[in-house]
Amino acid sequence: MSQKQATKLHLIDTDIHERAQYKDLLPYLEQPYKRYITDNHWLQEKHMPYTQPSVAGVDRADARVPDGRPAGSDLSFMQEQLLDPIGHDVGILTGALDPSPSSMHGWYEMATALASAYNDWQIDTWLDQDERLYGSVHIAAQDPQSAVKEIERVGSHPKMVQVLLPIDDQLWGEPFYHPIFEAAERHELMIGMHHNEPPVYYGKWPRYFIEWHTLIPTAHMNIVTNMVFNGVFEKFPRLKLMMIEGGFTHMPFLMRKMDQQYKDLRHEVPWLKRKPSDVIREHMCFTTQPLEEMTKKEFMQVMEQMGSDEIVSFSTDYPHWDYDSPFDALPPGLDEDLKRKLFSENAKAFYPKLKHLRKER
Repeated sequence: MSQKQATKLHLIDTDIHERAQYKDLLPYLEQPYKRYITDNHWLQEKHMPYTQPSVAGVDRADARVPDGRPAGSDLSFMQEQLLDPIGHDVGILTGALDPSPSSMHGWYEMATALASAYNDWQIDTWLDQDERLYGSVHIAAQDPQSAVKEIERVGSHPKMVQVLLPIDDQLWGEPFYHPIFEAAERHELMIGMHHNEPPVYYGKWPRYFIEWHTLIPTAHMNIVTNMVFNGVFEKFPRLKLMMIEGGFTHMPFLMRKMDQQYKDLRHEVPWLKRKPSDVIREHMCFTTQPLEEMTKKEFMQVMEQMGSDEIVSFSTDYPHWDYDSPFDALPPGLDEDLKRKLFSENAKAFYPKLKHLRKER
């Protein structure tokens, strides 16, 4: 692939994982939270450290920073490996702080402090250093009052485009979390949701990573159903939801199933005034990654069954091991107008804070 080819792409990449370790956040943390990391051995849980190799590792082997730091932790290396060669117009950062502050149980104050520190670190280290990068507001959503304060604090930043929530064991459509959506809507922030834990069934985790990775769309289906039937978008008509790193090929089935259930059981959700599929097409967008190998015919059939080619946006999922290249992931032979939608136009229309880009094209 030549540089000339790359510069024609005009890509808005809707899922790039920059990564922070707790030591990166220390300058942004106040006491006593800083002390718990420096003096009391508070450790990042579960998936850290990323420097440990495994059979089903999280990242591309070539994405580790040459000095040994984890993949996604250095801007200049990301520029060299991803942003410059591909020719990104925009990269939307979705973070990699494990566990997500919204997934931490018990000590909500620590979760809130970490989220705030992460946002400041993200702005200083990434958003202010590369005009192509836009960010996600991290919050501790289990404490909606503090989450709203954090959205009010950084949500007006011109390069913050969404509030990020993990897809794990919370059902975000429940009224308990609605103050978060109200604050997001007020600041022209969309909601981005990204799976954080493996899909859990009957109280058990999958035995193997291949089970986890195969069933990720089921976790996304769960939250889409929950958000629609709880009337979130009826209550917040300007709010939109980007479903990140779950693909989109499962959606035709889910949309048909939800419409059928609405036909049979609409008395249970009287606040819902539209067919679920119409709500989804108006208020949701889905990142492409991980995109299954498909022919052009198969791809277009999915688009037709979804009833729209404007609710899918391309994502690389850099620096994860299943990274999708924009030059290889889509089926060959797609119409140029459709590729423009997938690579940039759909994302421009989705995020209000990217509206200035619409005028530039």
